[in-house]
Amino acid sequence: NQQWSKKLQDLLEKINVKTIESGGVLESQKQKAYRRKYEKIIEDGEVECPLPNEKRKKGQRGRPKKSKSRNLLERLRDYEDDTLRFMTSKEVPFTNNLGERDIRMTKVQQKVSGCFRSEEGAKIFSRIRSYVSTCKKQNLSPTTALALLFQGKLPDFDSNLNYSAE
Repeated sequence: NQQWSKKLQDLLEKINVKTIESGGVLESQKQKAYRRKYEKIIEDGEVECPLPNEKRKKGQRGRPKKSKSRNLLERLRDYEDDTLRFMTSKEVPFTNNLGERDIRMTKVQQKVSGCFRSEEGAKIFSRIRSYVSTCKKQNLSPTTALALLFQGKLPDFDSNLNYSAE
């Protein structure tokens, strides 16, 4: 229920839309303007979500525990360049959904069968999923990728060939 987090979410989504509209990278003037807005929201967050009280109860040791929102605020402040890299580099996606999707199939396999029967089976499964995922990221359909694999051919990602879906 903190206002800074909603404002920051809205700002990041707006930056993403503007970045996509501009072809993948914002011009430097817009980058600076959005950074100032980002930093202002973080400053507002510092006020809204202060550090915990330094006074400890008798017998307590260590640092005072920070809230989850405070930890998030500090990470967003400390890793500002990393958080905003998607607006300065075409290669950096706005989200890490692809990475999460890559892991999801392994978790599904574990849930369906309960586990992998052997370490070797898990390695084979991971190798196949990695190959298919890489091909999909290179706009090569999984069916075509596996057909090339069984034909003993490697896909040529460097060429501008447009692989069809089937």
